[in-house]
Amino acid sequence: MSYLHSRHFSLEEANTLLDKYKPELEVMVELKKKLDMKGYDVYNHKYFGGGGPNGTGPFPPEMEKLIDIIKRVSAEGILLKGLDNSLVDFPHIRNNGEEVYLCWKHGEREILYWHQIADGFAGRRNINEL
Repeated sequence: MSYLHSRHFSLEEANTLLDKYKPELEVMVELKKKLDMKGYDVYNHKYFGGGGPNGTGPFPPEMEKLIDIIKRVSAEGILLKGLDNSLVDFPHIRNNGEEVYLCWKHGEREILYWHQIADGFAGRRNINEL
């Protein structure tokens, strides 16, 4: 069977990694808020309504910290889906062989949901239905 991702996590592995990176994911939410308040568009790497630092100077320090967190988390195989709410997915293989995502967002104590890849966040189901 061909899968979209080369690395997959059991629920236990995903929750262990989540515990390891949860503090950084919480910092990520705060950094994004600070950048928003400064009028910085993290997706386009520039200030809203004006010139950006690309070619004219360094990123804001909050952006540098945000990039570091994104690199560390992504290197583990964790998929960052949202910066505002630290939405992350962990590729997982169900018992029936289907590749799905174990899903977590800021404020949840552990991974409580999963969804089919095509369904995205809107299709989240209780982990008991996995």
